[in-house]
Amino acid sequence: MFYPKIDPIFFSIGPIEVHWYGLMYVIGFILAWRLALTRAKLKSSVISVSQVDELIFYGAIGVIFGGRFGYILFYGFDAWLEDPFILLRIWEGGMSFHGGLIGVIIGTLIFSHKKKLQFWAVMDFVAVITPIGLLTGRLGNFINSELWGSPSQLPWAMKVECAEKPTLCLGQLNLLPEDKFTPALHPTQLYEAFFEGFILLIILWVYSSKPRIISSVSGLFLIGYSFFRFFVEFLRMPDPHLGYFASNWLTMGQILCIPMFIGGIALIWWSRNMKIKR
Repeated sequence: MFYPKIDPIFFSIGPIEVHWYGLMYVIGFILAWRLALTRAKLKSSVISVSQVDELIFYGAIGVIFGGRFGYILFYGFDAWLEDPFILLRIWEGGMSFHGGLIGVIIGTLIFSHKKKLQFWAVMDFVAVITPIGLLTGRLGNFINSELWGSPSQLPWAMKVECAEKPTLCLGQLNLLPEDKFTPALHPTQLYEAFFEGFILLIILWVYSSKPRIISSVSGLFLIGYSFFRFFVEFLRMPDPHLGYFASNWLTMGQILCIPMFIGGIALIWWSRNMKIKR
C-alpha cells in the first residue's frame, strides 16, 4: 500500500495559505465545543452552557501556545536556537501533546479561578472532551506525512515517496539516494488517532456518564493516554535528532508518559481517599 500523497495546503488565495494541519486543529476545537455543549446540558455538569465558549477559548489558547512551546522545549530546542522564528511556523507541524496539556491545565486554572469553580471538577469536564482534539491532531500528522512508524509487513502498512521525505529516507531509514520509496511503514499517526482519540473518548465518556469522585476522570485520562501513547511508541520511529535514550527503545514520548501515568494513579488514589463527591 502506498501513502496517498496529500497536498499539505488545503487552499490558497494569493499569498494566503490554509494548511490542512492547522485546519485539523480548528475542526478539533469545533468538535470539542460541540461535545462540551452536550455535556454542559447534563444536570450533573459543573459547567453551564453559557460558560462553554469561554472554557473552549482558554483551552484553545493553552493548546496552541503550550503545544508549540512544549515541542520546542522537548523536541526542537536546538532547531529553535538556530532559527527562533520556527516557533511561529506552526503550519509546518510540531506540536507537543505534553506541552499542550500543561497549557490546558494553566488555562483551566485561570478559568476556574475567574468563575470560582473547583479546579479538579472543571478538569474532569475538560478531560472527557480532550481526546477529540487528539484524534484530529493525529489526522493532521498523517496528512503532513510525519511521525511514521517502523517498517512493517502488515497489509495496511504504507510506503512513502522518498522525494517528498528525504529526512525520513536518508536519515531515519538510511536508504540509498536512488531509492524511490520507503519500505512499508506502520501508520502510527492513525494508530494514535484511533487509540488516544476514539477509544479514549469512548472510555472517558462511558466512565463519566455516572457521578464520579472528583479528579478520578482526570486521573483516568492521564492513565489512558500515557498507556496508549507508550505502547504505540514501540512501533514509531524516534525523532531523527533525538533517537533512542536507552537500549534502542526508550523515546522522548515514552519518557514524558511515565510521570503522566504516575500522576494519573496518584490522582485516583487521592480522589478515593478524599471522598469528595462531584
